[in-house]
Amino acid sequence: MIVDDHPITRQGLKALISQQPRFEVCGEADSAPQAVDMLGKLKPDLVIADITLKTTNGIELIKNLRAQSPQLRVLVVSMHDENLYAERALRAGAQGYVMKQEASDQIIPAIEKILSGDLHLSAAVKDKILHRFVSNSGEKNVSAIETLSDREMEVFQLIGNGHSTRQIATRLNLSTKTIDSYREHLKIKLSLATGSDLVRHAIQWVKSEGLV
Repeated sequence: MIVDDHPITRQGLKALISQQPRFEVCGEADSAPQAVDMLGKLKPDLVIADITLKTTNGIELIKNLRAQSPQLRVLVVSMHDENLYAERALRAGAQGYVMKQEASDQIIPAIEKILSGDLHLSAAVKDKILHRFVSNSGEKNVSAIETLSDREMEVFQLIGNGHSTRQIATRLNLSTKTIDSYREHLKIKLSLATGSDLVRHAIQWVKSEGLV
């Protein structure tokens, strides 16, 4: 099952996968709620999901899908930097990460590898994870952005996309007080003095990541 809010991307992935006689795309979803609803009906062996979706991010979706179906395999195919999101995706329950610019070459090998029970990551991400494990130096080589929790990252991105506290609260189904608390945590973690600094920093980051 493919979960992506861009129809052209879904069509491209479906066409690529359908060329392989042993695979079949059983369904497509453009949002997290639709994906969760379809999961119970279609019972796919593997879900391909993007990080950025209409109503929530792919990290939260992965957690929800795996909670509903613990045996489900998940492959993230996203435009977002794997150095920032691959480990988050794995912690959420995914078994692989492919960046969209590499999808045509990597998608089928990734699917095969994941369905056989292995993980699929680029050599760079594998080296990064291994180095962190071996050196046990954790926080020393981690950027401030990488220290954010999945939810903090989601709030940070929404701030950068111009959403107000109330809009973020409505979108994430949280209280405005909770979002204000996240804003304070973000300022502390990112060493920012004011709310304006946070907004400016978030906008710059969103633009640099191509998340506008």
